[in-house]
Amino acid sequence: MSDIEIAQNAPIKPIAEIAAKLDIPNDALVPFGHTKAKVSLNYIDSLKDRPDGKLILVTAITPTPAGEGKTTTSVGLTDGLNLLGKKTMVCLREPSLGPCFGMKGGAAGGGYAQVIPMEDINLHFTGDFHAITSAHSLLSALIDNHIYWGNAAGIDTRRVAWRRVVDMNDRSLRHITSSLGGVANGYPREDGFDITVASEVMAIFCLAKNAKDLEQRLGQIVIGYTRDRQPIRAAVVKAPGPMAVLLKDAIAPNLVQTLEHNPAFIHGGPFANIAHGCNSVIATRAAMKLAPYVVTEAGFGADLGAEKFFDIKCRSAGLAPDAVVLVATVRALKMHGGVGKDNLGKENVRAVKEGCVNLARHIENVKSYGVPVVVAVNRFSADTDAEMAAVRELAASYGVKAIDANHWAEGGAGTLALAQEVAQVADSGASKFTTAYPDDMLIWDKIKTVATKIYRADDITADQKTMNDISALQDGGFGRLPVCIAKTQYSFSTDPNAKGAPTGHFLPVREVRLSAGAGFIVVVCGDIMTMPGLPRGPAANRIRINDQGNVEGLF
Repeated sequence: MSDIEIAQNAPIKPIAEIAAKLDIPNDALVPFGHTKAKVSLNYIDSLKDRPDGKLILVTAITPTPAGEGKTTTSVGLTDGLNLLGKKTMVCLREPSLGPCFGMKGGAAGGGYAQVIPMEDINLHFTGDFHAITSAHSLLSALIDNHIYWGNAAGIDTRRVAWRRVVDMNDRSLRHITSSLGGVANGYPREDGFDITVASEVMAIFCLAKNAKDLEQRLGQIVIGYTRDRQPIRAAVVKAPGPMAVLLKDAIAPNLVQTLEHNPAFIHGGPFANIAHGCNSVIATRAAMKLAPYVVTEAGFGADLGAEKFFDIKCRSAGLAPDAVVLVATVRALKMHGGVGKDNLGKENVRAVKEGCVNLARHIENVKSYGVPVVVAVNRFSADTDAEMAAVRELAASYGVKAIDANHWAEGGAGTLALAQEVAQVADSGASKFTTAYPDDMLIWDKIKTVATKIYRADDITADQKTMNDISALQDGGFGRLPVCIAKTQYSFSTDPNAKGAPTGHFLPVREVRLSAGAGFIVVVCGDIMTMPGLPRGPAANRIRINDQGNVEGLF
């Protein structure tokens, strides 16, 4: 059966039963039907004096078309830990509609390691992304309206920094001219759209500690500059209050269940190649109060998602992970070793060993943060014992265990060995977490540190305008913010075709964007786009409602 058929045929329990596993009372739930609910912020606030559970991050090698299965592993590991009697919940991001109808077709796990109800999660879910899009759009409208009615704040219309968003892949909206048609429609200017998951509102939503912090961060958004280049914030156009109203329900985390009826928070969804790629701090913090073990995920490979989890989310929220699970597949390692997608089913130990340079670099990078690592090999039926042995040998050379897992086919039962090792590592107290750079390092040097330490670039480059922009941010009082590198997810370099562990490359910094409310600086590198386009054959072409009234095509 396909992923969606497995999910549609699985029994699903009332969400109140799942909440009861965490001792969440019914009056703390805001139900969305029978199978999903939000957990009230008042109840979450009442948990603040409880001790924190162990935090386990799931990340991966550099992604390939062969697949790695990070979300599937996160869910399978959660189910496996629960089978061992270790009360665990998983925290994941909400899928964006753009990729669901673009290349991915869904993002709720796979096989017998999924979160359900799968169709709801992948489509409109509880409406959080619509609320975020609306809040962002309200600020866009308030900025233009403020300028139309006299521009008392003195916003330089050439330096409006706030773009628009929509939660769909639409390349035609990347660069637009707005407000044509005469003075009644405002002032014509160049504008553009990003995808909602790249919005600063999404980043603020996921980094805010509570509703009050959310509103304060919204007020700190820099919407543009005066003619003498002084920053103007969203509070000037009286945006934080109404924006927070639009987000008041969305900010509470969403509770659902795995196929094995274990609890899952799915909340927030910033991209990891153009944002910080982690679920909300509120959900993670709440989960750590509700369960002794919490499994969470960071998007794409460890050079993007994990780096931002460590250097942005953990720095901002005061989190310290106890263990990292680094997901790899033999198939993906073969691709990093030079094998084409059509030949992945044939045994090729040499290619696995050559591709393991990618795995090795990710292990080194994660260990540099002081967090112990376990490699999870998401096993496919065509993987041979000799190929698996090559992965274990490489991992052992770095003092790390590589454990194969069959959760796609077997659910939690397929991760028992992995779960046992991960729990042991998390309980060991071996983690000595540290970030890659201090707050007071210069912005340029922060970018260079990530580029040289994590990507192994020789150096970073930028044109004079970008260098001036970085200097202006430094001089403008934003120098203590961490950097959020936006680059391709398919390589350590900015060349998506450079597989393995490339060296001798440079990181070209194209522009910098200030996210003062979120509390970081976006550093756009190479050809990365903050508004993706649809592929030649989008998943949307295969998604439909069948004669039985069920959704098809979401995997």
